[in-house]
Amino acid sequence: MSDYKHTLNLPDTAFPMRGNLAQREPEMIKSWQKKELYQQIRAAKKGKKSFILHDGPPYANGEIHLGHSVNKILKDIIVKSKTLSDFDSPYVPGWDCHGLPIELMVEKKVGKPGKKVTAAEFRQKCREYAQRQIDGQLVGFERLGVLGDWQNPYKTMDFQSEANIIRALGKIIDNGHLQKGAKPVHFCTDCGSALAEAEVEYKDKVSHAIDIAFKAVDADTLVSKFHHPEDHAGEGDVSVVIWTTTPWTIPSNQAIALAADVEYVLMQIEGNKPQRLVVASELASGLMDKWGFEKFHALGYAKGGELENLTVQHPLYDKQVPLILGDHVTTDAGTGCVHTAPDHGIEDFDVGAKYGIEPIRYVGANGVYNEDVELFAGQHIFKANENIIEALDNNHALLKHTKIEHSYAHCWRHKTPIIYRATPQWFISMDKAGLRQKSLGEIKNVEWLPEWGQGRIEGMVEGRPDWCISRQRTWGVPITLFIHNETDELHPQSAEILEKVAKEVEAKGIQAWWDIDKAELLGEEATQYRKVEDTLDVWFDSGVTHHFVVDAREEFNKAPDLYLEGSDQHRGWFMSSLMTSVAMNDKAPYNQVLTHGFTVDKNGHKMSKSLGNVVSPKDVTGKYGADILRLWVASTDYTGEMTVDDEIFKRSADTYRRIRNTSRFLLANLSGFNPATDAVASEDMVALDRWIVGKAARLQQEIIAAYDKYQFHVVMQKLMNFCSVDLGSFYLDVIKDRQYTAKADSTARRSCQTALYHIAEAMTRWMAPVLSFTAQEIWQALPAGNEKRDDFVFTGVWYADIEQYAAGTEMGDEYWSQILAVKEQVNRALEGAKKEKLIGASLAAEVTLYVSDSIAENLNKLEDELRFVLITSVAQVKPISDKPANVFDSEIDGLFVGVEATEAPKCERCWHHSDTVGQHLTHTDLCHRCVENVEGEGEVRKFA
Repeated sequence: MSDYKHTLNLPDTAFPMRGNLAQREPEMIKSWQKKELYQQIRAAKKGKKSFILHDGPPYANGEIHLGHSVNKILKDIIVKSKTLSDFDSPYVPGWDCHGLPIELMVEKKVGKPGKKVTAAEFRQKCREYAQRQIDGQLVGFERLGVLGDWQNPYKTMDFQSEANIIRALGKIIDNGHLQKGAKPVHFCTDCGSALAEAEVEYKDKVSHAIDIAFKAVDADTLVSKFHHPEDHAGEGDVSVVIWTTTPWTIPSNQAIALAADVEYVLMQIEGNKPQRLVVASELASGLMDKWGFEKFHALGYAKGGELENLTVQHPLYDKQVPLILGDHVTTDAGTGCVHTAPDHGIEDFDVGAKYGIEPIRYVGANGVYNEDVELFAGQHIFKANENIIEALDNNHALLKHTKIEHSYAHCWRHKTPIIYRATPQWFISMDKAGLRQKSLGEIKNVEWLPEWGQGRIEGMVEGRPDWCISRQRTWGVPITLFIHNETDELHPQSAEILEKVAKEVEAKGIQAWWDIDKAELLGEEATQYRKVEDTLDVWFDSGVTHHFVVDAREEFNKAPDLYLEGSDQHRGWFMSSLMTSVAMNDKAPYNQVLTHGFTVDKNGHKMSKSLGNVVSPKDVTGKYGADILRLWVASTDYTGEMTVDDEIFKRSADTYRRIRNTSRFLLANLSGFNPATDAVASEDMVALDRWIVGKAARLQQEIIAAYDKYQFHVVMQKLMNFCSVDLGSFYLDVIKDRQYTAKADSTARRSCQTALYHIAEAMTRWMAPVLSFTAQEIWQALPAGNEKRDDFVFTGVWYADIEQYAAGTEMGDEYWSQILAVKEQVNRALEGAKKEKLIGASLAAEVTLYVSDSIAENLNKLEDELRFVLITSVAQVKPISDKPANVFDSEIDGLFVGVEATEAPKCERCWHHSDTVGQHLTHTDLCHRCVENVEGEGEVRKFA
């Protein structure tokens, strides 16, 4: 027996079976950095049509978490896919650097500003802390394989950025959107500062719920407003009743609001101590039950509008408050009579303003009542609730006290309840210069993905209050304005002054504002004006990145095509960017807005440190590699919640292995192939090879379309299906024999290699946006031919050479799908024969297909090569009328399969059984076909 192993075309590649991604990827990153990959991409795409994805800045605090990873990976996939579509798509990452979380961390280390350190020293410590956080997060993002200008990111704390943030404010002022006022704003007493809408979260809270009677000052006049069906006025005190879940706001009560068109009833409460109570008539019956009154009747009815400007006695203090009318009053809950404290509610403030009722500011920034607050001075508002309830009860004003659990606003940092508090603040007005209506108009010009995003942000803009942009903090961009000591008016040359300050900040940073002597800017007028000490809301900082990043950097030549963030950013960065852009430029800052969901554990719980269900990106990349994490992100429908646990990553790793093994098979069988000299022309290729390349060409069109629609899970489904079904379960299985046994330089083998080459070239690009490390590894292993290849897959474009195969042929998808269906049924028959010990392997079988005329026509097109498709030594086609009784009845109508063990000898080289084995004098162990492949011109294949 001779050894013919050397005559076989055995697979050979340096591309390893095991990815070892956790070890290999960091070395690749170093190589990419050393070779300046990002700069190479920019050079390759210079002058091309641009696609701008503007990066929303993460906050510079703490290690990156899985949500960060999802966000950055999605952006990277988009940028890389657009680059392969030959767009110039720069990616400039950024960071949000000012604000309270950094202040709190620095306070823990150095103390509060003005105590152990000066404010200037404190700001410098904040700057240093933020930079350390950025340095750490940057390494984490690069480890994910995200390509970008990491050496030159944007930071809101760069001097240039800080100066341009101030200039953005100046433009908004020039356009008439700024106003000053003492409106109620979300206020955290732990932060000691106002909060933005996006800094508020809602959680359940148990609150005191109380019903309070406000006695009428002139009972007879109030009673006279009611129409008395019984023609008598009743007896006892007359009171208007309110309901509230914030007893601490009662000291600040200044009115009771009624609805003008709602009907109110004057109820007579009978008993030992009769009294008369005013409530909304439709709520009266339920309220009587709630308060435990058994005997009562209606004395009369009046519309709210008839009771306007009558007065009632404050239940705690010696003062009178009016009955006023408000559109916000409903009968959905409570009594229909609404406790009104303009200090502590937007609607209360607005309705109070109509009646000339101003906030009285009883509560300090620390949540403590001021020293002039009667009865409760020096008490924290939340701790004072029970004392207030007790005082109301002692004054015989308390009708009912219970506790309820309800959704309540909390600070997103401290997780503690927040309040509305009226303080002097700076606002961007929603209606003063038409910002609300302009914004709603611009929203319609944006493509929102998913579509529900449009309705969501429209609702938020329609209902949002004025934007409070001022904060009482140390580490932030200052509101660089001067206001008159007496009139509180802005200096008439504010625009010019603001630009002078911006230039100082450009040179020295925000500390310049606090260092500069106002006389340098105002001259003799300096004594008449005072500096604004407030800082800007950090959402303003990030909201104007369209101005100081996109409009300012040379790599951006137009407005952003896309903003991409988590779905919570409709009220965060999407909102602040929209507000500032419309306020500055009368247009939205983006053309498309794409959102992704949040990561949850297998039980659907949002990830949090307190629940102990956090998955660290560092742990995932350390165990599996970044490509596995990237594959999970791309394979998930990211528009909803994204479930995470170790089992899911294991499944992603299994999917990855399938793709890697397929790629390795392609590379291993391209050994010795030079595409410049060995490629076979399309018209000369074996039919099966031409079909699979054509299928890949059509698949490429579908994959590019899915990338363009940001449907990455569709990309991965199609890629995986191609690897598993079209290649793994069919094409690669069929060609092994031809690839290994055909003459090395024969058309039969070169045709196969040509197909594998085209597929490998295309498939490497398909996976590059997602499996970036693996794609580059494959790219380096592909045969180069005589032309110099780009060093990196990322600088090129989709594989155009495959497009010539996209048109269908006579043996196209429909034909080979039918053949594949037949092959699957034959495989089932062969498996049955193996279980019955009739055969040991499929090549030991002779298969006879008893088929209908239509199936026979298709099968016979393959002539003698049908056996290669079925991977049997013999394959015959006969009419159904010839079928014996004991054949396999397939699931295809008109197809029966007969399986017999062959008696022909086995060829030692190809393992096929053939009567031609032993007929050659020299090669007695070979079949005729193998002799031709070893000594002759090589076998000819036309179909498979």
